[in-house]
Amino acid sequence: MKRKIIAGLVLTLVFSYFSSIQALAIEKDSSSNQTVTQVNKAEEPLSMTETIKQQAQLLVNKYGTTSVQYAVIDSGKIVLSDNAGVYNKAENRSLTKDNMYGIGSMSKMFVAASVMKLVDEGKIDLDTPVVNYIPKFKMADERYKQITPRMLINHSSGLMGTTFNNTFLLNDNDTIGYDKLLSELSTQRLKADPGEFSVYCNDGFTLAQLLVEQVSCMDFTTYIHENFTKPLELSNTKTPRDTFDRTSISKAYNASDKKELPVENVNIIGTGGIYSTAEDLCQFTRIFTDTNNSILSKKSIEAMAQKEYEKGIYNKSEDNIQGYGLGWDSVNCFPFNRYGITALAKGGDTFAYHGNMITLPQYGLSVAVISSGGSSSYDQAFGTSILLQVLKEKGIISKILPDVTLPESKTAQMPKELTKYSGLYNAGNIMANSTVDPNGTLTLSIVGTSKSSDQVFTYTDDGYFTSADGDCKCKFVEEKNGVTYLERRAYITYDGLPQTVIWDYNLQKVDSNPLSDNLKAAWESRKNKDYYVLNEKYTSETYMKFFNARHITLNDEAPGYLMGHKIVNENEAKAITKIPGTIGRDLFDYNFYTENGVEYLKTGSNIAVSSDAVPALSKDLATVTIAQDGYAKWYTVSSEMADKTMKVELPINGAFAVYDANGSCVNYSYISGENSISLADGYHVVFMGDKGAVFNVSFK
Repeated sequence: MKRKIIAGLVLTLVFSYFSSIQALAIEKDSSSNQTVTQVNKAEEPLSMTETIKQQAQLLVNKYGTTSVQYAVIDSGKIVLSDNAGVYNKAENRSLTKDNMYGIGSMSKMFVAASVMKLVDEGKIDLDTPVVNYIPKFKMADERYKQITPRMLINHSSGLMGTTFNNTFLLNDNDTIGYDKLLSELSTQRLKADPGEFSVYCNDGFTLAQLLVEQVSCMDFTTYIHENFTKPLELSNTKTPRDTFDRTSISKAYNASDKKELPVENVNIIGTGGIYSTAEDLCQFTRIFTDTNNSILSKKSIEAMAQKEYEKGIYNKSEDNIQGYGLGWDSVNCFPFNRYGITALAKGGDTFAYHGNMITLPQYGLSVAVISSGGSSSYDQAFGTSILLQVLKEKGIISKILPDVTLPESKTAQMPKELTKYSGLYNAGNIMANSTVDPNGTLTLSIVGTSKSSDQVFTYTDDGYFTSADGDCKCKFVEEKNGVTYLERRAYITYDGLPQTVIWDYNLQKVDSNPLSDNLKAAWESRKNKDYYVLNEKYTSETYMKFFNARHITLNDEAPGYLMGHKIVNENEAKAITKIPGTIGRDLFDYNFYTENGVEYLKTGSNIAVSSDAVPALSKDLATVTIAQDGYAKWYTVSSEMADKTMKVELPINGAFAVYDANGSCVNYSYISGENSISLADGYHVVFMGDKGAVFNVSFK
């Protein structure tokens, strides 16, 4: 697939922390074909096991994976189990089948199974409102009373997305983020009517974890051990709350850094915090392939595999890798649907770890692939390849089908009424302009990007607008909720791995939003300011991954909107995206407020302070103390302090981070252990720690 399509349409996916690992994956450089060429030029056909080994090594050599572990289970027996890469880069130590990985959102299957077990026991009714089970659950939106357990685990609750604050911590299993979930939700609205459509929602599963705890009277870790890991003998499946040898977890790294990271703790456990192995995950899938198991009833197993996404608004695609069941990402996953085989799939991504598991219930087959580095999309493609080869080896399929190509089409005369779809479109933080010309062309322009990145499509005789190379097709769809969507359709091919598909609603049409002069002036006063996040714990992984600041951008091409959010008054801009699937996930409103003359910004669970209140670093600074509010202390570095070396005496309960003028982290003391750094003009420094933590600072 051509890179220009990726730069345009897929760009609209990349707007939140985990909004599309799929999109990130297909943006990877695929210029080198060396490994694949070597496989294809093999003098003799490789055995199935040898081919799979080469593909596993391909993930390491080409797709940014430090290590990958994989296994296949057939009728309850592990028939394949292997790995590629290294346990850690320093020792070049070999992996074993017992090395654990973070499994990210595959943890959601443990939550969904837990809910269904309680359903089997008559303790939960899927369609009884959640408030009946969790009386303390409240929101600033009366519609919350309609949310049911089913909606939590089929992604249709309407919750905004992810309460992310203080949940991804390093070597720290503090549950402060999880413990504040109900408090955070109590101040939030819903982004859609409960049940209106399914869009990926982490908070739904975090709330489902709380539901399991409330109903069972057990903490979630204890519950899954008592009901799943013990009866299934999953000895290498743990949570951050367990006591176990952390060195058994495969090491993870930040990009090309050779220094291993502390153990990643995702403390919203049911959403993404479980550690496991490929073999354990395969054994877990026996719940769904053996209808005589004693874990879940046949009725519950079948219910989890139903097309829940069809209960609301959804894209009528023939092929997909997203079609939610209860817990499952897809209940009719491509490309297995091409063979008449039902495939259930669930992926997972954290900052450090990735994975995917695919189950074929009718054949008792499952594959699990987990990795340090890479992405769940690569892992799913690899897992797909493994299963197709196994199916062929077993004679279930006669051959592996060639890749799908979009049907050829010819330029046709466009109906004139399609020009009504010109206008402003939205997807999360992204705004785009659509221009449908009477001559039959569709031009998509992402607001804030150069005209050279515009995408041009031509109307063709299949009713789509088609890219010049024929690799991508788009059309406009008016849905029953009154929203007009841009549907896109494309098949993506990875070098050396099976293709995948994108067939979804990508953008939604929005109205213009003219502002009064006074309202416009209020927002213009914030233009190009940074707002620095104050309430992330010093062990937070985000300090390494992001410059923890929100930059305010206003663009004349989308008047009345703040980075995809509709301005409604002087201090508030609301998220407006209502797109099913993944595009409409992880939303939050912008709320500005002033305390003691200082302006703050609340976005979701994060609180940030205006750059107007951030002082310049001074050579006279000797100590930094974290106040009783626990907020981090930010400083800018001016030319006066450039070329000086800052040395920090760290408290036990604190850390500091330094970012260059481009926002890249150049030192995060909690990981690096370095307490001195040379400064440069345009740098930013942040000190963070527990209340009362004191940093002694000196310069030379």
